[in-house]
Amino acid sequence: MAGKASPVPPGFNTVSAHLIISGAAEAIEFYKKAFGAEVKGSMPGPGGKVMHAEIRIGDSTVMLNDEFPEMGAKAPTTIGGSPVTLHIYVPDCDALWNRAVAAGAKVTMPLADMFWGDRYGTLTDPFGHHWSIASHKEDLTPEEIGKRGAEFMKNMPGKS
Repeated sequence: MAGKASPVPPGFNTVSAHLIISGAAEAIEFYKKAFGAEVKGSMPGPGGKVMHAEIRIGDSTVMLNDEFPEMGAKAPTTIGGSPVTLHIYVPDCDALWNRAVAAGAKVTMPLADMFWGDRYGTLTDPFGHHWSIASHKEDLTPEEIGKRGAEFMKNMPGKS
């Protein structure tokens, strides 16, 4: 008889992303090229769709499956976008950024040094999911971030 199961399975965090994608098999290949994802497993579904898959990006597991609109599972491309951004911290964000763009990600906010101490930018993958990529460069106090943030807001385009 098996021992008591952990409430959080090995390889998962307390919060883990689960993406619904139109074209999950193609998305897995994109995530391998763009983010170095490793496939942990995949379960086929009806009509050649992916019922459930797990990939690992860095130290995080991301679950995904094809959309099944009849069950309420709709992809960003079906509903007109996503309000969610998945965030990736890496030692060299420029390298991962270039890799993702070369794989087909669309730049939505160019990579730049930000007032809170990160080098940061945002992308949209070909399947409609938003990703931010960053490397933490400076440890700042809340006061330093506040001062830099106020200066940033003051100098934003369109501000007078």
